[in-house]
Amino acid sequence: MQLFTTIHQGKFKGKKLLLPPSATTRSTKSIVAESFLNSALLEIRGAVFVECFGGSGLVAASALSVGAKHAYAVELDKTAFGVLAKNASVAGFEALYGDTFTLTPALVAKHTDVVLYLDPPFDIREGFSGIYEKVIHLVENLPKANLKMVVFEHLSSVEMPQNIGQFCKTKTRKFGKTTLSYYV
Repeated sequence: MQLFTTIHQGKFKGKKLLLPPSATTRSTKSIVAESFLNSALLEIRGAVFVECFGGSGLVAASALSVGAKHAYAVELDKTAFGVLAKNASVAGFEALYGDTFTLTPALVAKHTDVVLYLDPPFDIREGFSGIYEKVIHLVENLPKANLKMVVFEHLSSVEMPQNIGQFCKTKTRKFGKTTLSYYV
């Protein structure tokens, strides 16, 4: 049985997107996506939006729905990417197959006014030990001048640093086991 999620705001409100199998990804909960959109709406409008570890692409599709100029979702898992590509054709964002750690620096270097959303697999999953250290290192090396905002979706039990390179944490929002940390 195929599972779906729904875009809750903007011009695509009510549009259903496919969800990849939970064996390969952990989808962003609707309440987390909605809170993010409400908190970052002004930054998203007119920006280039990049969703790393894209899964279904819900956050990229939602960002495009509320006024992002362009949206990308990056996914490495082949099964998840198949679903992501189908959702991209429905919602108009660009699905990129490949490694976030390779593709993201190139995307950020190519654009200005980028809102970056990082939703790595929680490090409790097999094969993802140290994932938070890797994404922190990734962000430390991105050109701050090209980024409007960086947002991490992470386990609430993980305390993200106050500063990552030139970026400073401005707020956090907790949703049970999931937390969003915002950096500018």
